[in-house]
Amino acid sequence: MKFSERTSWELEENTLTVATRDARALARAQGRELFDLTASNPTFCGFHYDPALWLAPLASPNAMRYEPDSLGMAHAREAVARYYRDHGVDLAIETLCLTTSTSEAYSFLFRLLCNPGDEVLIARPSYPLFDYIAQLDAVRLREYPLWLDPGATIDGDHAWHIDFQALEELIGERTRAIIVVHPNNPTGSLVSPEERAQLDRLCAKHSLALIVDEVFLDYAIGGADAKTFADGGEALTFVLSGLSKVCALPQMKLSWIAASGPKAVVRAAMERIEIIADTFLSVNAPTQWSLQPWLRAREAMQRQIRERVTANLALLDQRLKDTQAQRMPLEGGWTAILRVPRDRAITNGELADFALGALHQGVLVQPGDFYGLGAGRCVLSLLTPPEIWSAGLELLPID
Repeated sequence: MKFSERTSWELEENTLTVATRDARALARAQGRELFDLTASNPTFCGFHYDPALWLAPLASPNAMRYEPDSLGMAHAREAVARYYRDHGVDLAIETLCLTTSTSEAYSFLFRLLCNPGDEVLIARPSYPLFDYIAQLDAVRLREYPLWLDPGATIDGDHAWHIDFQALEELIGERTRAIIVVHPNNPTGSLVSPEERAQLDRLCAKHSLALIVDEVFLDYAIGGADAKTFADGGEALTFVLSGLSKVCALPQMKLSWIAASGPKAVVRAAMERIEIIADTFLSVNAPTQWSLQPWLRAREAMQRQIRERVTANLALLDQRLKDTQAQRMPLEGGWTAILRVPRDRAITNGELADFALGALHQGVLVQPGDFYGLGAGRCVLSLLTPPEIWSAGLELLPID
């Protein structure tokens, strides 16, 4: 049977996946715990979800009527507009489109902007999911580097920087958009105001769209100033976010696109997005009717997450004192990157082998090469429940 080349992925499990499955089975058989420091699903991290806040809205009788609206129900888009007003930006609901996920939002935008084989520029390090979305939409990703200021401290602002020379050199005949994640995953870095202005000028100069993933915007760390891109500029700009992070409700499957920039260009883009969205009509009615009360209640979850992240960071920094590992700076999100001792690896000093070494100690971490960080790095989730976090950190092979 012949399948599409866009699904020609490497389907064999990697060494770490196999080793993790075996380690979990062995731990269960021996009645001991494997300490998972990668848990990033908030619904499994011990947070309190009040049923009165999160389940009651789903019982609205309005959801029993099917009233399709290509861009999303007006009252639901108004709830999103109100969210941005809380961030200091006024948006018309005509510039908003609801989707079932941020991944779907990316796919809509790739279909809007790109012909097969066209290019989108994306930072590295970054989240690996983009590769699959682009491949499914026959779009080619090209990577521009983020570089870390060698003199940066863990509490410093804007330690990571966009390499604008490399970025502009990548722009070619088939380039259609630049993606930034703000704050980035896994580096936790924010786009500085100066970088934002430069990105806007660069995209306007080359007639490119700017796609800004802001799913972690509400989780700035240590007083970092995280401002939305939703107020736009000279370039056509699309801001993406959704319930998965804003309300810690990944299971409710609702995200959005907010368009800004020159009015005529935004209007033309939204006319096309409306047809794309109408083709699928993927957002369900109960979630749309629940969106307004959920967004109003978001602080109930965000407060818990910020407190967890702050406490876990403090414990991590305490654990790293006088060890061979260092934490890299971050300004937002809920991941932490460690520089780890390569000599603790099992073979050849590769980071995947450090993760295997940690696994042999009973701790699960993510190797940095999953994100394009390369050797000598590992990634931890700051959402990890405190008791697992504390025990797992003690077992890390970094002393």
